[in-house]
Amino acid sequence: MTITIGRAMLAAVTLAVAPFAVQAQDFIPENPECIAPANPGGGWDFTCRQVGKSLQDEGIINSTMQVVNLSGGGGGVAFAEVVNKRADDNDLIVAASSATATRLAQNAFPGNTMDQVRWLGSIGADYGVIAVAADSEYADLPALMAKMKEDPKAISIGGGSAVGGWDHLKVLIAAQKAGIEDVRGVKYIAFAGGGEAVTQLLAGSLQAFTGDLSEAKGFVESGDIKVLAVLAPERLEGEFADIPTAREQGIDAIGANWRGFYAGGDMSDAAYDYWVNAIGTLYASDAWKTVMENNGLAPLDLQGAEFEAFVQESVDSITALSKEIGIIQ
Repeated sequence: MTITIGRAMLAAVTLAVAPFAVQAQDFIPENPECIAPANPGGGWDFTCRQVGKSLQDEGIINSTMQVVNLSGGGGGVAFAEVVNKRADDNDLIVAASSATATRLAQNAFPGNTMDQVRWLGSIGADYGVIAVAADSEYADLPALMAKMKEDPKAISIGGGSAVGGWDHLKVLIAAQKAGIEDVRGVKYIAFAGGGEAVTQLLAGSLQAFTGDLSEAKGFVESGDIKVLAVLAPERLEGEFADIPTAREQGIDAIGANWRGFYAGGDMSDAAYDYWVNAIGTLYASDAWKTVMENNGLAPLDLQGAEFEAFVQESVDSITALSKEIGIIQ
């Protein structure tokens, strides 16, 4: 069995996009709002709160952005709310990520599809990691994968997504690239969040953890875990430069959790253009570059139609992968 991921999913890409100019607009939001489709904490909450604060700090929006946490269904409750009740709300944007694309690809939002909303833009990508406890016997990714290949039941890997979710899929990508032919034998255990998975790792219930770099950052800094590999095409910069990639260890696995926004499908063109411009302006700012560096986000510079095409490719690629491993028919 061969697992493939589409071109746009394989790496965080930076497109040459001219900086957006803040100029007179046909639309200005009166009460800007961002829905984080989960409880406080975690990636979606970070996306709404950090972007909202930065938009105001940079003078891109004129008022405070209200953040509403609407959890449930892995983002499905928020998606249905926007599609069914707030499709024409021009002041509303919603945090999204690779997890959103995964659930759409696997038909986890019953009756809902990606073309029911408008895709605005990305604000970066959070690369996946595979980590172990600091005192683990496994010193590198090939050693861990060799043990999994020898005895799949000997290694339990935990993550903060459901079975078939993005954390799970990242491990399967790495396993397939490491030569494990039937990745369905990989023992993945789902937790409510990455923090809970790391807690179980440290308690000895797990042998490895899969998540995003932003989730692992605090545990790396505290010395509790060691990252065996970051699933990036090349080493990251700054404080993460010492973390080896899977690729340089002979396992050509790449997994980036993109972060961005969508809006209601009936949002006006003027409002859509405003939010696309606002996200692009923020992304191009020095302030946002600092936020990205401080939070382990890698470049992913896509707005408007280019971002929509990227999400479509993400959904298509994950659909194919999910069918190959039997998650969906």
